[in-house]
Amino acid sequence: MFHHALEKLKALPHLPIPLAPTPIEDMSRLQAVAASDPELSNRAVRLLIKRDDAIPFGFGGNKIRKLRLVAAQAIADGADTLITTGGVQSNHARATASVAARLGLGCVLVANGTPPAKPTANALLDRLLGADIRYVERREDRAPAMERIADELRANGRHPRVIPLGASTPLGAAAFALAIGELLAQIAAPDVIVSSTSSGGTQAGLIAGCVLHGLRTRVIGVSADDPASSIAAAIRGILDGLETLLDAPGAFADAPIDVDDRFVGDGYGLPTPTSTEAIELAARREAIFLDPTYTAKAMAGLLARLRAGDLAGTVLFWHTGGQVGLFA
Repeated sequence: MFHHALEKLKALPHLPIPLAPTPIEDMSRLQAVAASDPELSNRAVRLLIKRDDAIPFGFGGNKIRKLRLVAAQAIADGADTLITTGGVQSNHARATASVAARLGLGCVLVANGTPPAKPTANALLDRLLGADIRYVERREDRAPAMERIADELRANGRHPRVIPLGASTPLGAAAFALAIGELLAQIAAPDVIVSSTSSGGTQAGLIAGCVLHGLRTRVIGVSADDPASSIAAAIRGILDGLETLLDAPGAFADAPIDVDDRFVGDGYGLPTPTSTEAIELAARREAIFLDPTYTAKAMAGLLARLRAGDLAGTVLFWHTGGQVGLFA
């Protein structure tokens, strides 16, 4: 039914940045901790992890997948400068600056927050990569600032491309629809995929990829910041855009959107007891490093479901990267 859409998906132009299939590893030692309750230990759960944190380019992460498509389109349209946004420690900003540096493009990053006196982690990498970093006070100020900067650059004869937060556009999401094909070449379809979700593009792509490949896999996104209703609405909009991009009207209209916002805590980037525990358990049991903003909260959500006996079968945690944030 979706053969045409899959062919269009595979034909999307991408940057010549190498992206070998990222590893899939067993996490039986971590699963054993989560199932330590005798009443739950007999549940047939196999816990796996997809290691997008192991993408070698630009310190990896899910944004590298997205930018291979999004930046390719920007270049095809004649862009010479990439403009994007995020927090001071944004993984997406660092990934965008990495792509711009590799391709010889200008890069302007609009960061909400206070300029650090001594940049660390992603903020340090942004500077090393040569990005022009502009600061705004609030998250709400970011989008208008990007448009003002784009206008300034155009007035000076430049050709900027504004990339929305997280590259969470239909084209960015298409990268994760493609990633489902990569996954299926490695293992049989898992019963459940759990990942971090925020701006919605990664989860939208995973959902679309499962639909296009005829999978019954449940895709659960654990919010890093916003309410489930807000993220679900963003995902629905991206899925609508993907239908247009892939010439597949109605393909994702009935796709369920499962967002869990119970692990946000006090807000974006603020650790919780369960996210801190998740960081420590993943490191000590599997030598897997999570970041405090995104993947730690996603893993906290996964562990809570395992402990409650809410999951069965093959459960895959999609590690979206961000481990640089440990050094902030």
